[in-house]
Order: sequence, then C-alpha cells, then structure tokens
Amino acid sequence: MTNPTAAPSCLRIRILFGEDAMLGPGKADLLERIRDTGSIAAAGRSMAMSYKRAWMLVEEMNGAFKDPLVDSTRGGSKGGGARLTETGAEVLHQYRKLEEIMAEAGAARINVIRSLLRDMSDEK
Repeated sequence: MTNPTAAPSCLRIRILFGEDAMLGPGKADLLERIRDTGSIAAAGRSMAMSYKRAWMLVEEMNGAFKDPLVDSTRGGSKGGGARLTETGAEVLHQYRKLEEIMAEAGAARINVIRSLLRDMSDEK
C-alpha cells in the first residue's frame, strides 16, 4: 500500500456555476489534451475515456460558455480535428492559474492535514 504521508499532495478544484455548469479537473485535463493532440478522440483515449464521453463533455462546455471552448471539424479527405478556441485557451489558463494560487495559499494547511494522516507503509 502507498504511504500517503510520503506521496506528494495535489489540490484539485471544481468550480460550480449554479446548478447546470461546472468546470473541474477532468474537463480541464480534456481541454489540455485537445490542445496538445488536436483531436477530441485522441484526447479522450489518452484519458481512458470513450469518444462519446469526450464529445459529451466538449458539448457541455461549449454550451455553458458564451463562446465555444473547442472548435472541431469532421473527418474526410483532409481529416478532422479539434482545437481550443481563444475562449477555450483562456478558460484553461485561468483554471490552471487558479489551481496554482490555491495550492500556494493552502500549502501550510495541506501540510498540517498531511501530518495527521496515518502511516500505512507497513500495511498490506
């Protein structure tokens, strides 16, 4: 069993916008991988996510914001693809920056909580 007191801590945030819209670590990771791969399918595969699930999340995000976060083109002779829009890049940037700020601001409290964890390195 992994010793939680030795493992690095990480802070992941979920932002709820009312009852219908949310941005969290999974969607941010999906945006990042779409940016890096140029493909919704490849981004989903890299996260062990079905193509249908990846598309559903993209549609949710595109519907929640004033402007779409992801622009996609269908396959064909030139091939398809996806890219983050300017708004998508900005949303991803702001989300990652918020993670950094919160991790820095909360580091001392995270360390206090970590110090209260039980050492499980000898357990099986």
